[in-house]
Amino acid sequence: MVEIGLTLPQLGEHVDATAIRAFATSAEELGFASLWVQEHLFYPVANESIYGGRHTTSVHPAYRSVLGATELMAFVAACTDKAMIGSSILVAGYHRPVELAQRLSTLDVLSGGRLVAGLGAGWSDEEHGQMDVDPRTRGRRMSELVTAVQACWGPDPVEFSGEFFTIPRSVIRPKPLQQPHPPLLSGLRSAAGLARTAALFDIWNPSSGTAEALQQQLDTMAGLRATDAAPVRLFLRSYLQRPTDAVGSGGHGIEGVRGDLRTAVEAGAEQFIVEINFWDEMRSTQDWANAPARLASLLETAEELSTDISKASVL
Repeated sequence: MVEIGLTLPQLGEHVDATAIRAFATSAEELGFASLWVQEHLFYPVANESIYGGRHTTSVHPAYRSVLGATELMAFVAACTDKAMIGSSILVAGYHRPVELAQRLSTLDVLSGGRLVAGLGAGWSDEEHGQMDVDPRTRGRRMSELVTAVQACWGPDPVEFSGEFFTIPRSVIRPKPLQQPHPPLLSGLRSAAGLARTAALFDIWNPSSGTAEALQQQLDTMAGLRATDAAPVRLFLRSYLQRPTDAVGSGGHGIEGVRGDLRTAVEAGAEQFIVEINFWDEMRSTQDWANAPARLASLLETAEELSTDISKASVL
């Protein structure tokens, strides 16, 4: 059966430690299986980059305040006991291999092996510029970063030399608790991105598509994947309210999310992640504390859909 995950309180001035702790503990108690963060650095007032593939340079105002991704994951790992803690996504261009390997290993160790490490190419030229990274190189730089991070997680001594990164012969620890490495997640959708996902990642995390289209893309990746590698796993993402839309995913708020949930079940997704940070109803600490209970009916929907589709497949 598909499991349900929620994005953590992260965007906006009203998010604080009380809201995050209450949200995370309530979500875990209710049975939500995973908790997720994203990554952005700052809010360019005169932004010129195309915002998240949405054909606009207007960035959602919630991004005026963004809690740091790995710090938030560490805090939530300490507040919870069993929920998966994941990034969807960290932007590869904002990191270097040894630094990122240490941060993610630390998270995996301190969470008891609950980390999913999601990485993406990002979209903001302004944020890449702050990290002295040419955004035109972000795709192949990300591929090399993933390879170098995996080298850091492998046996010591570690040594790496590539186009973007060089690591001298070194001991790099801690190693992640999950071996050979925590699951690696990608949300890449282009032809090059699907090839990169097939080559380097364990999980694919798109945010839209019909069950048929998603299965076709999974089949494409299967054809590109090493013969001895496990199939790419599907984690589907849904927006309760999209960043640039007046209404939620599918145009119907929670009901639209239910429609996306049906797609997730039909496509064989393992996780269904609900993005909450753009929901206009999240205006206070108490709103965030109450949010998991307000969404708990999705857990019942997931069980019902899984049962219905299982019965239909038998017939």
